[in-house]
Amino acid sequence: MEGYELYRNGKPYYVKGLGGDVNLDLIVKIGGNSIRTWGVERAQQVLDEAQKRGLSVMLGFWLQHERHGFDYDNKDKVLKQLNYYKSIVDKFKNHPALLVWGIGNELNLQYTNPACWNAVEDIAAYIHQVDPNHPTSTVIAGLDSSVVQHIVQQAPNIDILSVNTYGDIGHAVSKVQSYGWKGAYMITEWGPNGHWESPTTKWNAALEQTSTEKKNVYYQRYQDYIAANKNYCLGSYAFLWGAKQEYTETWYGLFSKENMPTEPIDALEYVFNGTFPSAAAPAITAIQINNTPATASIYLDASEKAQASVTAVLPTGIATYGPALPAFTYAWKILAESDDKKSGGDVEEAAQEIHGLIRDERKADISFRAPNKAGAYRLFVSIYYHHKVAYANIPFYVNPAKEGAKQVRFMQMKQKDMSSFDTTNE
Repeated sequence: MEGYELYRNGKPYYVKGLGGDVNLDLIVKIGGNSIRTWGVERAQQVLDEAQKRGLSVMLGFWLQHERHGFDYDNKDKVLKQLNYYKSIVDKFKNHPALLVWGIGNELNLQYTNPACWNAVEDIAAYIHQVDPNHPTSTVIAGLDSSVVQHIVQQAPNIDILSVNTYGDIGHAVSKVQSYGWKGAYMITEWGPNGHWESPTTKWNAALEQTSTEKKNVYYQRYQDYIAANKNYCLGSYAFLWGAKQEYTETWYGLFSKENMPTEPIDALEYVFNGTFPSAAAPAITAIQINNTPATASIYLDASEKAQASVTAVLPTGIATYGPALPAFTYAWKILAESDDKKSGGDVEEAAQEIHGLIRDERKADISFRAPNKAGAYRLFVSIYYHHKVAYANIPFYVNPAKEGAKQVRFMQMKQKDMSSFDTTNE
């Protein structure tokens, strides 16, 4: 058969991986076999814990990025970085959990200096000198022909090209070969549509897929673009095996902020094990504000009373559903739209929660008041069952209060329902 195959301990090894180093027992339970890290700060602990569970590790080297101010023309700094990672290679090259060296993550993101690939090559060449047992890789953001060509020409000691790709994953197979990479590759980050490639509201807030839409995406993309290309694609690492604030608090994490497994993990269990879990998370078929979906760009007046609803059912498969269950538990909250959005997964501050505006927040149908401060917000809902969570959010924009209307509305609320709402919140 034309193509490539990865071997581990003398046997064929197809990577069913997760990006992250937490909740390792659950990885084993759902049929995963490998984890990926981005740095080496906890390398000893991560490798040891993975080994205890029979998991392998793609050990990532966090090379410095040009977008953060690193200059790959500065020979002293580049040499210092090289020597540091030489010491890491020497320390961990014989660890039984080690699978692949990941030399750099998304060095091409917002970069202008291709000298970074020379730095990657220096590390890869050293690895080949001292470690004949583990392949080298470098991880790039998406697929760009010039980037692939630079790696081919400047880093010949890279064995596996690793690609982080989301909504564009369907083009990865054709692009990786047409751009000049003739070797094996892996998909080292994949999952829902990225926030940068999603539809937006009129005020430019990206629309996030529900956890159910993401579950279907994880299943379909794995089947169509990863498992279907095993002759060149050696496997993948789904993103993110953990929780993270990135654009929203739920966009990429496969766990909630409270470390509860989310609905898309059910799809990963299905593709890894071949069976849909008997204790599945709820599935969401609709979420609306005032009977209007997010795609309509919802505007509310300051302090306006509104309704919201979510429809949740029990899934019996990836896209097959049973009834809604009274055992579902609901939780709603309003967050201000994040004002700390960054690129490349850089650390972001959590969005501000606006308290006191929701009535009956434990039900599928709620009433709430819009914040009294103009701006962009999101209404989030979480639905719990089987110790798992489904989730969705719907953006809305609050128009400024009309002159003189705020005091009138306050007096009306005082007479009618001040006991239910806190109008001082913004």
